[in-house]
Amino acid sequence: MATKILLVEDEPKVSAFIRRGLEEEGYEVTVAYDGTFGQRLALSEDIDLLILDVILPGQSGLDVLKAVRA
Repeated sequence: MATKILLVEDEPKVSAFIRRGLEEEGYEVTVAYDGTFGQRLALSEDIDLLILDVILPGQSGLDVLKAVRA
C-alpha cells in the first residue's frame, strides 16, 4: 500500500510540481489549496505525512498544525 501524503499548498504550480515528483516516487498525494480544507482533510483522512505551507488562505499552516496535533 502506498504512503499517503496530504500536501497543503495554495500555489497551483508549486503544488503540481511537488505532487508530480512524489507520485513518480510511488506516493499517493492529496492536495488542499487552503488551510481550512487542509485541516479538515488532515483530521478526517488516514494520512501518513502532512506537508504544510505556512502562509495559506483561510488558516495558516501553523494553525493547521496546532489543530492536528491537539
